[in-house]
Amino acid sequence: MTLTLAQIMASADIDPAATLVIRHAYVREHDDGTVGIQGDSTAAEIMAYTRVQSASTRTFPANPPGTWMVFLPEGGDRARLWAVLTNHGESAHDGQRRMFDLEQTELLADLRNRLVIGWRSPRTWRLNATTAATYPVMEIADAQPVRFPGFDALTLDYPQLQAVVREHRYAAWRTALSSVIGIYLITDTSDGRQYVGKADGAETILQRWAAYATNGHGGNVELRNLNPGTFRLSVLRVCDPATPAGVIDAAERHFKHALDSRRHGLNRN
Repeated sequence: MTLTLAQIMASADIDPAATLVIRHAYVREHDDGTVGIQGDSTAAEIMAYTRVQSASTRTFPANPPGTWMVFLPEGGDRARLWAVLTNHGESAHDGQRRMFDLEQTELLADLRNRLVIGWRSPRTWRLNATTAATYPVMEIADAQPVRFPGFDALTLDYPQLQAVVREHRYAAWRTALSSVIGIYLITDTSDGRQYVGKADGAETILQRWAAYATNGHGGNVELRNLNPGTFRLSVLRVCDPATPAGVIDAAERHFKHALDSRRHGLNRN
């Protein structure tokens, strides 16, 4: 059985009937003078380019759907996934061009720049996803390893945490986090409240954080009714696994006091 884009979309609950698929072409400048994109274009340049579409409904749909899957060219008959975007609607119209309010989503984020599909219509640059869904998956490339930034520079939002726990490209991060115990901080970015936690004994920081990645609260009563999607995690102090439990407990008490996370945060004790 050939793997198709339909199965990839289904894995992310992307509805083909409500999705537009675009494959950009590399061109320095269009006939009308507008600047195009190239292989070395930045993400910001690609997004800016995608936002601007023709006012002609023969060229671009009058009412494009809410989800756009954007691909970049990979030879004449292939396309590599750049990102999945949410279309919040038209934001400007000058008679010749329309500007759309687009936002990058986390849908298929682990397949960005990795998923390559066959593109059966080289001259067609946009398709309804119901058509593109039948296109075959040609390749899912290995992800490039991501360099571990060091404990002092480490901050993770919740989707990043889940990626670190499960994706091969973060193997170096897992090695680092599994080698230490210590004190960590969770900030609820929706209101700024903070939770100071610890990983001690036989439980490393990686093991503790993997529990949050699984259920969002890691068994902490204080976090059960919160939306983990707004969490940001960081490390306050790392220790060798042989560090006595009393030292870890003292460090935890210190940071709870220093950050006032009992009275104005999410710690209950």
